[in-house]
Amino acid sequence: MHVKICGLSEPGHVETAVEAGADAIGFVLTRSPRRVTPERAAELAALVPDHVLTVGVFRGEDPAEVRAATLAAGLRAVQLHGHHPHADFTALKDLGLTLVRAVDAEADLRCGAYDEDLLIVDAPRPGSGEPWDWAAVRGRPSGRWLLAGGLDPANVATAIEAARPWGVDVSSGVEVAPGVKDSGLIRAFVAAARGAAR
Repeated sequence: MHVKICGLSEPGHVETAVEAGADAIGFVLTRSPRRVTPERAAELAALVPDHVLTVGVFRGEDPAEVRAATLAAGLRAVQLHGHHPHADFTALKDLGLTLVRAVDAEADLRCGAYDEDLLIVDAPRPGSGEPWDWAAVRGRPSGRWLLAGGLDPANVATAIEAARPWGVDVSSGVEVAPGVKDSGLIRAFVAAARGAAR
């Protein structure tokens, strides 16, 4: 079970996520309570070992802006969230980084349809922290895809059972306030996700 912890902004939480066994760590470089600057993302990414994917999260920015911020932060993956056209992914392909497409369940759910490497299927209202009908996507997404939206340590096992994803992605579900992560919740989430996959 691939586990991504997103929206990190503090060194201690980055270190906790790595120690807990997260496979990917996301830094939000777009409008959000979790937003960090490319410079701050670079400082945090420097704490992450090579085997853990560092992901820059964008929503609505044009490819030139995404490219500049990602290179400044020194990240290993780019996540485009929402209704980005295929051309945006094509424009970033030459970076040689992992491309991630994050969409709701109404979009094309074939991983690779936009030349992305990973697909995230998120809630109808991304970032809301609200659970949604995870079972509705079971059997629909193809390839390497992560379930997101409303996940937390208490419900991630249920969500995995319902949707059968390749991985899971969490942000607000490991927070005590918007943008404020909790190390105990991060550890609990990774453990619960891994336990459910056994």
